[in-house]
Amino acid sequence: MKINVIGFYKIKKINKLKKHQNLLKKFFSKRFVKGIVIITPEGINGTIAGKKKNINECIDYIKKKFCIKKFDSKSSSKVEYQPFNKPKIKIKKEVIPIGLKLTTLEKEKHKYIEPKNWNKLIKNKDVTVIDVRKTMEFKLGTFKYAIDPGIKNFRQFPSFFKKLNKNKKIAMFCTGGIRCEKAANFLQKKGFDEVYQLKGGIINYLNTIKQNTSLWRGECFVFDKRVSVKHKLVPGKYIICSACRMPVSPKDKKSKKYVEDISCPNCYDRLTKKKERKLLIRKQQKDWLKKQSKINENK
Repeated sequence: MKINVIGFYKIKKINKLKKHQNLLKKFFSKRFVKGIVIITPEGINGTIAGKKKNINECIDYIKKKFCIKKFDSKSSSKVEYQPFNKPKIKIKKEVIPIGLKLTTLEKEKHKYIEPKNWNKLIKNKDVTVIDVRKTMEFKLGTFKYAIDPGIKNFRQFPSFFKKLNKNKKIAMFCTGGIRCEKAANFLQKKGFDEVYQLKGGIINYLNTIKQNTSLWRGECFVFDKRVSVKHKLVPGKYIICSACRMPVSPKDKKSKKYVEDISCPNCYDRLTKKKERKLLIRKQQKDWLKKQSKINENK
C-alpha cells in the first residue's frame, strides 16, 4: 500500500494557536495521518503522510480552519512505508526562526523562479547561488555553482548575509521554499533588490525537472524516515546514525567506524562508553523484537 506524503506552507496571520493545535492533532489521529505541522502567528508549515483519502481530508480541514484558498507551496510524493512515527503539531513564534516576522504583504514582493527557468539563472556568472540550508544538508547534495554558507542553524544566516554584495543578483534555494521566504524578507529589509527564490524549493525542482537536464548533484535531505530523496522524490540511499543522528551514506557504511545502531564515521571517535552501552542495550532489544516478530509470523 502506497503512503501519500504532502508538504505545504502558507504565510498568513494566525490566531488562537493552542486551539488549532488541539483540533489538528485530534483530527489527524482519527485518520491515522502522521507528520509534523508548525503553526505560528505568521503562518503554517508542514509535511504529513497517510492514505490518500485521509490525507485529502486533513488538507481540506487545514484550509477550512485557517481560511486558506491555496497554499503558497505544495508538494506530493508516494512511499512504500509511513515516514513519520506520529502526528506532531507544534506551536512556534516563527515558521523558521530568524528573529524577523514575515507578513503577507512583504511576501507579495518576493521574486520566484520556476524550476524550468532555474538552470538558466544559476548558470549566469553575475548570480550568487546560495544554499539556504545547514552544511550537513549541503554535503548530501546541492546545485552546481551553489555556495555553502557554513552555518549550523538558520539564526546564523544574518551574519553570513552581511558578506554579500548588494549589487549582485542572488539566487536562493532550500528544501521546500519556506527558509528562502524568511531569508528573502531579511535581505529585502537590508536593501537587496534582486533576490530570487526557487519556487517550491528543491523538492519541486526534483519532482519537475528530468534528471538528464538537472543541475542538482547528490540527494536531498528530508526530515523524516526517508532521510533523503532523489529525482521524482524517490527515497535515497542514506540512513540516520542511531548515536549522532547524522546521515550515513552507503560509503560510510563500509567504514570500520560504522556499527549498525551504534556508531558511524562522524561520531565513532567521540562516542563515550556510557553512550555506547546504552545504544548496545537498545540494539539488543531491537534485535530481540525482530526475532519475536519472525517467530510469530511463522506460527
